[in-house]
Amino acid sequence: MREEQGQINAGLLKKLIEKIDELSVNMEKMRLAEYIEMMEKPRRLLYLNFMMGLVRGFGMAIGFTILAAIVLWSMQRLVVLNLPLVGDFIADIVRLVQVELQVGGSNLGGM
Repeated sequence: MREEQGQINAGLLKKLIEKIDELSVNMEKMRLAEYIEMMEKPRRLLYLNFMMGLVRGFGMAIGFTILAAIVLWSMQRLVVLNLPLVGDFIADIVRLVQVELQVGGSNLGGM
């Protein structure tokens, strides 16, 4: 009877050790220690979040600039081709802007 309990306890102990090792590996993968350390230093957390925000904003500004340059370049190429459909579309836009400036001209500048 005691031998069976000893075997059960040994098997249970072995499973517990395996689970603890697995938990330890998962905690290392989650970088839980670094997260807790970061939470203990709120100034560093604020500094890192601020810097990440600056970098994201800078990246978006550069990305939008590149995208706008590509769009403008492609529109210039379309104008050079003088396609009837594109030319008519641009002419309609110009007409709408001119009409809006004439009709709503007194509303410009917030007056």
